[in-house]
This record gives sequence, structure tokens and C-alpha cells, in this order.
Amino acid sequence: MQRIILHLDLDYFFAQVEEKRNPNYKDKPIVVCIYSGRSEDSGAVSTSNYKARKYGVKAGLPIAFAKKRLEGVESLFIAADHDHYKQISEQIMSVLQSFADVFEQASIDEAYLEITKKIHGDWNKAKELAEQMSNQIYSIFDLTCSIGVGPNKLIAKMASSFKKPNGVTIVKPEQVHDFIDNQPVENIPGVGKKTAELLEQHDVVKISDLNHKSPVWLIEEFGKGTGQFLINSSEGKDDSPVSPKEEVKQLSRIKTLKSNTLSLEEIQKESQDLIDDLSQKIQEDGLNFSTIGIIAIDENLKTSTRSKTLSHPANDKEILVKTVNALWEEFLEKQTSEIRRIGVKIEKLQLMNGQRNLMEL
Repeated sequence: MQRIILHLDLDYFFAQVEEKRNPNYKDKPIVVCIYSGRSEDSGAVSTSNYKARKYGVKAGLPIAFAKKRLEGVESLFIAADHDHYKQISEQIMSVLQSFADVFEQASIDEAYLEITKKIHGDWNKAKELAEQMSNQIYSIFDLTCSIGVGPNKLIAKMASSFKKPNGVTIVKPEQVHDFIDNQPVENIPGVGKKTAELLEQHDVVKISDLNHKSPVWLIEEFGKGTGQFLINSSEGKDDSPVSPKEEVKQLSRIKTLKSNTLSLEEIQKESQDLIDDLSQKIQEDGLNFSTIGIIAIDENLKTSTRSKTLSHPANDKEILVKTVNALWEEFLEKQTSEIRRIGVKIEKLQLMNGQRNLMEL
């Protein structure tokens, strides 16, 4: 039976949640930001609604640039509320799982569903199921999504981007080449800006142009992995399975310091918020940890880590505090570059009572 894969992408998720949270925002450009805390405008855009995108405000743009593009326009800049977005996402994903043979959450706002058996390989039923999912998400959460259905994950993901926002696109096996051939190569999931620019230098602009290039040349130019990926993508092929979410094996929290520093006292103090957050999480979920670690990102953006494995699993906050403080003291003795961001992580997680599944985290 031919596989039928569905990809669902929640439309401009963070900004859309903020629209629903505050109905007065809906008709204004909304920019959800990740603030670094160093100054009023330091940080980057996380996402924006479509009204803001008309002004060229997109993910990754520095907040200061975004404000310049919206200068004179009544708009809203909102600090990202990840805990709230995660809570909404978890509720939506829970609803989606009931529609799937196999479910894979790809990110906070997207998921793949294997639906072949669910609809008995019937493409007409695939469209009905997609529309049913879209309607249910809207009726329960008042949020829109875009859905793509295809014979594999590649085509399904490309199809979900085809009619945004709030669209459903079905691509049957016999429609694959007509669907992908005239699309730009950067529409292939995983093809970044640099790869697209290099391909353009060799007259590869559309996906169909890849078919005119020698497979040997593609592999020599881009390496075996990327080269073969481009070959397969040009033919609309993707054998990767829809895979359930793996068990969580570690938890971490990271924050940007208000100013670069090598002060042990300041770094230990700033670590306390991260420890408090992790401690609350493991108590809520009934977890033990066996390894404790710290993460340091210096002024040159070099990342360093240190960790210690305990003799016995624990969930005691005092052990966490004591170990993290000791790791920072040891690390900073030899550190010469000032620290910009810090993190705390716990690994080798175990359930204390064995009654809950780590996939629930």
C-alpha cells in the first residue's frame, strides 16, 4: 500500500497565539521577540504575523531593524512566552495523535502523521481527514494551520507551505513532478541559503534543473550526503519514516547575562534561576538525574561544557546547587574569555516511580 503522509504546520504560531490571547492585537502587525536583556532593543525576532511580514519583518531579524521597518506603523513588539506556547502546543499535539497511525512531533508548531492505515490508502479520505483536523484545531483552539499530504515526508512538508495560511494541499504520487519541478530549489526542506546560492551559480534555480546535473557532479560538489539528498529531492523521493518522539534524556536551561563577566559570584547567582526552574520541572514530573552539567558561551561565541556524574541518582535541589557551583568554580579558574551566556543541564533522567512515560515531558 502506498504510504500517505500528512504534515501539519501551525500558522505563524507564536504570533497567532498572541492574537487570540489579546483580540485587540489582531489587526495590527505583531512581532514576537527574543530579548537578550542587554538593552531595550537587543535580541532578534522569533516570529511575526502576516501584517508585519508585509513590512519585511521576519524571523531572525534584529529587533532594532524590525522597529525601523515598522516606524510610524502602529504595531506591537511582544516578548516570547515560551511556557504558554509550549502548553498550547502540547494540547494541540495530543489532539493530533488520535488521527495518526504513527505520530511524530517535529517542533513546537509542526508534526508528521502516517495516516496510510487510518484511511485505508484512500487519497480522497486523506483530504477529508486533513480538513477534519484543520476544523477541529480551529474549533477547539481558535488557531489555523496549513496541511500538506503526500507520498512521503518531503512532499508533505513542501505541500504544507503551498497554501499558507490555513490551506490544505494534496499531492498524489502521480502529481509529484508537476508539483515540485517549477519550485525554486530553496523550497526543498533542508536546502539553506548558501546551498541555494551555490546551485544558482551552476544554473540550478528550479528543482527540475537538478535533473540536468550529473549525480556524480552533485556528490563531488556537495558531498555524498547532501549530494544524494539533492538527487532524491529532485525526484520527489524520501524514504525516511514517521518516527515517534524519542524519550527525553536530558533537560537544560540557558540564559544570556546582562553583561559579559568572569565573576564567579555573579555567574553562580545567575545560575540559581536556571536551577530553580529545573528543580521545579523534575519535581513535577517525578524524575531523578545522575549527571549535572554547566554550559558556558563566551564573548567569542565559543561553547564549553563541564559535567559530573553522581554515584547515585538524585532529585535533590541542594545537590544540584552544590554541584553547579563547584563546576563553575573549577571552570572559571582557567577561563580567560568573558562569559556571555550560561546554562545548567541534567542528564540520565529516570522516573522515580516508573508509572509515567518520559515521552510525556
